[in-house]
Amino acid sequence: MTASDIPEIPHGQVDFGLPHAPSAAPADGPADSGLAEALAAAAVELHEAEGREQTARTAVRLARDLVPGTDRAGLFVVERSGRVRTLATTDDVSASELLPPGEELWESPLSVADDGDDGCALFLRLRGHQSRFSVLSLYAKRPGVFADAAVVRVGRLLAAYVGIALETVDVTEQLTEAMHTRDVIGQATGLLMGRLDIDAAQAFDRLVSASQKNNVKLRDIASRIVDASATE
Repeated sequence: MTASDIPEIPHGQVDFGLPHAPSAAPADGPADSGLAEALAAAAVELHEAEGREQTARTAVRLARDLVPGTDRAGLFVVERSGRVRTLATTDDVSASELLPPGEELWESPLSVADDGDDGCALFLRLRGHQSRFSVLSLYAKRPGVFADAAVVRVGRLLAAYVGIALETVDVTEQLTEAMHTRDVIGQATGLLMGRLDIDAAQAFDRLVSASQKNNVKLRDIASRIVDASATE
């Protein structure tokens, strides 16, 4: 099954256990409201998670709890080289049971595997880069669960929220690292100015020269100077 095989359907066809939610409720019916509320709550949980690890653990738990029929869930990073890294899985689940089909997902945003009596799996590609992307993997013990377009659509909606949450974590970590790097380089520059009686430009040039000569990142050279000064 590919993305083109899954038709768009009204949210109302997904039953979240709300009282009297008909299978073909109108677009603004009770089931649609239940889906919206569930996804809104999921978005809040993902936003409140701290760091990549907690965000990933929250994502797989939400996937198991919110996508109808799902018994297990995992979150992975697939690299162009074929390497797959595990970010999180639901409790007591072997990552090997949920490993995504990397090659197929480079071409399609989702993949469904159904092994008959052995259950079925849904793999949802999240937004990524040319060299890698993340995958939300869902497994159901009951065969045919992910042949239901309504179930797949809920998975895809949740995957969109998870993708945004992971990108937000990446941006936050990059900004934090950039600020830390700037601070460390500034401290090292100040120490060199005081020790060598030189100006800021000359001190920075010394750092750059040491970085190039030793083939070490500028940030690491600066950190060594700051750390050495702290132990003096």
